[in-house]
Amino acid sequence: MPQTASWSELQWFNEPTWRVQDDVLQVRTARETDFWRATYYGFVRDSGHVLHTAPLGEFTAQVCVEGNYQALYDQAGLMLRSSPECWVKTGVEFVNEQQLSAVVTRDYSDWNVRPIGMPERVDLKVTRVGDAVRVHARVPGGDWTLLRLAYYPPDLPAVVGVYACSPQREGFEVRFSDFTVGPPEQQRPY
Repeated sequence: MPQTASWSELQWFNEPTWRVQDDVLQVRTARETDFWRATYYGFVRDSGHVLHTAPLGEFTAQVCVEGNYQALYDQAGLMLRSSPECWVKTGVEFVNEQQLSAVVTRDYSDWNVRPIGMPERVDLKVTRVGDAVRVHARVPGGDWTLLRLAYYPPDLPAVVGVYACSPQREGFEVRFSDFTVGPPEQQRPY
């Protein structure tokens, strides 16, 4: 059974401007923040903001994300991270409109997106079981849909938490609510 995670029990990596009000974490990003490694663009960025757990093995984490997406690549969601070279981030990213996005990095980053229009909020879920990470998302009134199934080294502990980045600006504002972390959901994605 998932358990509500207390924001005060988590730790920042690259702390932004933030506050908690009525159990909602409100974040304002710093200038030109991002997570990316090499592929296509040729640069490495490890400056995004993550509020995360202690290292875990297997788990399911879930959160509701609402953001003021305006600039190219404004993004927010969930991140699973073992090191600067091994991580997964998934969320909503602004590329002409809001897109569901997932980046899997094992030395090099890859990226996939799927258009979702402009919903006010999106629920995200990441499950780590064995050597796999499953990424699901849903928009208001919709069902959970699989966005990504990826390999993740099973022997590496990883933190999980909420993240936000704004590669083209500063001041992207995002709200996170209903963050839970618990035992992994065991069902097959499809």
